[in-house]
Amino acid sequence: MKLITKAPRGTADVLPPETAKWQYVLNTAKKAAADFNLKEIKTPVFEHTELFERGVGGTTDVVQKEMYTFLDKGERSITLRPEGTASVVRAVLESGVYGGLMPLKYYYEISCFRYEKPQAGRLREFHQFGAEIFGAKSVAADVEIITLGAEILRRLGIKDVRLAINSIGCKECRAEYRKALVNYFSDYKDKLCETCLSRLEKNPMRILDCKSEICRGINKGAPSILDYLCDDCKKDFEELKKNLDAVGLEYEVDDRVVRGLDYYNGVVFEFSNASIGAQAQLLAGGRYDGLAAEIGGEELAGLGFGMGIERIILVMENQGLFGDIAEKKDIFIANVGENGMAEAVKLVNALRKDGLSAECELCGRGLKAQLRYADKNGYRYTAVIGDDEVASKTLKLKNMQIGESTDVPFEKLADAVKEGR
Repeated sequence: MKLITKAPRGTADVLPPETAKWQYVLNTAKKAAADFNLKEIKTPVFEHTELFERGVGGTTDVVQKEMYTFLDKGERSITLRPEGTASVVRAVLESGVYGGLMPLKYYYEISCFRYEKPQAGRLREFHQFGAEIFGAKSVAADVEIITLGAEILRRLGIKDVRLAINSIGCKECRAEYRKALVNYFSDYKDKLCETCLSRLEKNPMRILDCKSEICRGINKGAPSILDYLCDDCKKDFEELKKNLDAVGLEYEVDDRVVRGLDYYNGVVFEFSNASIGAQAQLLAGGRYDGLAAEIGGEELAGLGFGMGIERIILVMENQGLFGDIAEKKDIFIANVGENGMAEAVKLVNALRKDGLSAECELCGRGLKAQLRYADKNGYRYTAVIGDDEVASKTLKLKNMQIGESTDVPFEKLADAVKEGR
């Protein structure tokens, strides 16, 4: 077989039984978010390019190197979303819902697109679960979003998770910090990578997020933002630590956690696990109080996080956390004889209406092949309908786990299967 094309590089098909892992992760995250009273929001897969140029930031790698941008038939510049937050903020502002009761609390599951080198846990099309809170300026909201992230990872059972927190301050803090960074990095102009050299005057804090080994080495001696926080930001950060201590959430203060997107300010955080190498970050986020105004809206406090689904699954596989999560199928009804097929179809549809997972033969196989199929696909029960069963309105229901069979009238079949669940 020679296909005319293959899936584009950096994308991946997800087929059963792998889809069961995705469903398990997303359902667990959604249930946790609902318990925190977040509601689901959906946004378009593409936006006008200026949303990400203004919102994400022109000095970020995302905007400079990684966005999938094109002109549509109306000659408008369109970009496939590289992250979720900017779109959610745009939707909140455009809809006007921010004028109602606060806070607004949302979650979402999305696909994102970035043109970068595919690697373990990160593809060019990747998937995120995200959470956002709007209209809440208090430290309690920072604690809320961090504890939601921790609770999702706890419910998934992921071990050896490291939570790192930092404050990257407000505009006033960063003005002085920027001067200190420019002074420091100016001594290394001949060693910085080309990208970081361009960041030196525009946004030197982005240098701290560089993945180049040389730049990372230089970063170790850079000034700490924690030494430049204003009194209000210091107070908020200390209050955050106090509250995280109160809920019993372990953390490390890491002044090199700055996040890779320009809209962040104040508290930022990252949950990571070293078992997947360089791409260790599982869930990360922070506060972005200035983003709404940056994209043309009113001032609106905001904070949130994004969780990479591919990375979560990779870590859970490494830690053996999925086990047997495949959905158990209830019953397969095989058929033989002239009247067996019609009765099997009738019974299967009745069972489905009763909330059971039921299937009958669709491919015209012989009886032995039908039963092999049922066994291979994990049905809890099997039954065979032939002319004798049609005449007696009774069949033998076989429990595939213990190998025992019981005579069951057609009208009692649903109850018998339910009892064995």
